[in-house]
Amino acid sequence: MSDNTGNAFVLTVAETLAQHKGGDVVILDLRGIASWTDYFVIATASSSTHLRGLCKAVEDTAKAEHQESFNKPDLSDDQTWVLLDLGDVVVHIMSQSARTFYELEKLWFTAPQLKVEGQKLQAAVVKE
Repeated sequence: MSDNTGNAFVLTVAETLAQHKGGDVVILDLRGIASWTDYFVIATASSSTHLRGLCKAVEDTAKAEHQESFNKPDLSDDQTWVLLDLGDVVVHIMSQSARTFYELEKLWFTAPQLKVEGQKLQAAVVKE
């Protein structure tokens, strides 16, 4: 995936999560920090049903953008965290309790962050 394609795709994924009421959607730019992916997109789901809906929305977006998913999560009714590996973009959809417990943003504190507020990006572009 070229840099411009990766930027566009990560923004599309983040906007999809925001459009489907994912909470506190954040993009972490891991380029130069991790060799196995370029971005994390993190969102909070309000229930297990909402988590499954967000997962389906991201899978549909990836398919429409011709992006391959490297995993197919098997979601249970009590699921609190799902990881979707889309190669250069790894999506974490978490319950509020899982997000508070694991604190991925603090774990990857050196990564530049881009927040999505109400379907709009807080910053104009992901840092190059």
